[in-house]
Amino acid sequence: MKRTAYGAAPHVQDHWPIKKALTLSDVDITHPFLTLSRQQVETHIVVYMTSEQQELLREEGQVGFNAQDVDTGDFYVMKLKWRGSYYSLIGKWGKVVRGKGLDVGQEIKLRWHNGCLHFSVPQQQVLLVPPVRTVTAPLVPDHWPLTKVLTSSDVDTNHPFLLLPRKAVEDHILAHWMPQERERLRKEEQVPINAQDYDTGDIHLMKLKWRGNYYNLIGRWANIIRQKGLGVGKEIRMCWANNCLYFSVPEDHYVAAVSGYDNWPIKKSLTLSDIDTNHPFLTLPGKAVKDHILIYWTQQAREQLRSDHQVTINARDDESGDLYVMKLKWRGSYYNLIGKWGKIIREKGLHVGREIRVRWAQGCLVFSVPQ
Repeated sequence: MKRTAYGAAPHVQDHWPIKKALTLSDVDITHPFLTLSRQQVETHIVVYMTSEQQELLREEGQVGFNAQDVDTGDFYVMKLKWRGSYYSLIGKWGKVVRGKGLDVGQEIKLRWHNGCLHFSVPQQQVLLVPPVRTVTAPLVPDHWPLTKVLTSSDVDTNHPFLLLPRKAVEDHILAHWMPQERERLRKEEQVPINAQDYDTGDIHLMKLKWRGNYYNLIGRWANIIRQKGLGVGKEIRMCWANNCLYFSVPEDHYVAAVSGYDNWPIKKSLTLSDIDTNHPFLTLPGKAVKDHILIYWTQQAREQLRSDHQVTINARDDESGDLYVMKLKWRGSYYNLIGKWGKIIREKGLHVGREIRVRWAQGCLVFSVPQ
């Protein structure tokens, strides 16, 4: 099974591990903030913060720090604000936008070093300028309403397109568009859109094509297949926000079949929300839970989960042998493990980046967080 193991401080391969093409909302000085993907922030920034800064971020939802413009040497006092599924960089961001003359399509690069956030926007580097839309878009939601397990046709680079069901597209994408945009799609049968890889921050100019009973996402799809190594069985998640189609294929949603038996079929690197003792729950991907937990349940137990949306289960800490009475809660495209999770966080001293491993054995959810 393909996976990535994380320690408390993963090794940074890239001098600038976070890169992003600026969007319209990023350069709006009336409401100045820079939106950053949750996975990138927690992997390349939060994990390097002091324990005091991490605790402050968990308790208050924001933390202050110094930020330096590498291009000019200027320092700013800024704040990183946790917004659930993403983060916002606020404080002096409006001043940075004006001072550097930032515009849509320019690339900003960020890294955390010596207790300071460093950023750079090379003047000679301007990326694809997405089409400007005038709608004030909603914030990135805490869920992914559109999910799909990739098929062989979805990952065929000779005829690259992602097939999406009509109802899902109309309910979760077109519902956020202006009437004239939907009318244009009906007349021309395809419309250019911005698409952002939520895992990497990369932005692509793509097209949504109407095919009657379904829609195709075309344009840069072949590049995305190759860059992300997509294959049959991997789950892609999508949502529409900030006038952009966000998509994600995180490591813990990779469900391609492998030969042999893995003693720990579900593995996950803990995120900030997973270790928040104020709202304690562990998020587990829906596909992994169905394939490696629910498959062992009786039909009656699965039916109870569908009707009640939660089921009481026994859970055992593989390291200590401690038993807990917990609940598995169905949240649509994912599941939450709740009950004694806050106690487990405190007792095991869990933090961002630690890997948790999960399996179902002998009627019990067994979990392990190796030291």
